[in-house]
Amino acid sequence: MTRDPAASSHDAPADTPSPQHEDRDDLPAGDITDLPELAAEGESGNTFTLLGRTAAARRLESGLHVVATPIGNLGDITVRALETLAGASLIACEDTRMTRRLLDRYGITTHLVPYHDHNGASMRPKLMARLAAGEAVALVSDAGTPLVSDPGYKLVVEAAQLGFRIHPLPGASALLAALVTAGLPTDRFLFDGFLPQKGGQRRNRIAELAPLPTTLVLYETGPRLAESLADLAEGLGNRPAAVCRELTKAFEEVRRGPLSELAAHYEQAGAPKGEIVLVIGPPLEEAVKDDDVDAALARVLADHSLKDAVAAVTAATGRPKREVYARALALTKGE
Repeated sequence: MTRDPAASSHDAPADTPSPQHEDRDDLPAGDITDLPELAAEGESGNTFTLLGRTAAARRLESGLHVVATPIGNLGDITVRALETLAGASLIACEDTRMTRRLLDRYGITTHLVPYHDHNGASMRPKLMARLAAGEAVALVSDAGTPLVSDPGYKLVVEAAQLGFRIHPLPGASALLAALVTAGLPTDRFLFDGFLPQKGGQRRNRIAELAPLPTTLVLYETGPRLAESLADLAEGLGNRPAAVCRELTKAFEEVRRGPLSELAAHYEQAGAPKGEIVLVIGPPLEEAVKDDDVDAALARVLADHSLKDAVAAVTAATGRPKREVYARALALTKGE
């Protein structure tokens, strides 16, 4: 899981997304032309440490190895991933500082090179050259599975177009961890990344998502969480949802409830810190018919203002506030 590209500054939380990709002084950024050769046969000559034991990393097949890494708890990594990170010629990563913490935990010393949105155009030809030389290049994100809301997409596309083999190494994924924790339908879901930052664009996107008969999974930042939840409640109706924060970490939190209640909670509590995934249930199966909405509006409008009528019928039917308002407006105009 990468951070929202619209945000700035860096820390573990997703509400202070991607850093300026500062890199360790002893790991020169982009210097991938004079690395040591791999061992000729069998083992790569590199090692990793697991449970107090040192293991030799086997020589890898050439190609681009797309490696999932932990989303928080550094123990959530596969043995195959460790073997690959230790045995690769180099590791392309978003932020060398983040990846180095993982490698240090497991005694891996593979050379790191930064690959992110700001240097991707210049780095891809260099990485393609290493692949053309028959080397094994590993690709990781700051956390989770690369290419899921992540800058690795263009690298994989170019490698595939040039005929290099892509090796997937599955593992941790923030969206899947949230989906299985939320307690909402999982048989069909849509992942839509980050909603637009600007309010008007965000509400338009929510309107596009509203009719889809599926569970929705979104990423969001702490400072925008309450506002986005309010827009989601207005645009999707009062669907059941879950806010999943800091999954697998010390301060893991999953808060479930109707969208309107979640919006009210975070409006009062303030912006939370940490990685945030929103999971929103599909439209209610027993949807209220349009004629029933119109009848309810007609009754309430007889004694209440347009604003109060819309609020009452929205709460009673669970229909999106925008939709109820449009129908109420049409009724008052005799349409």
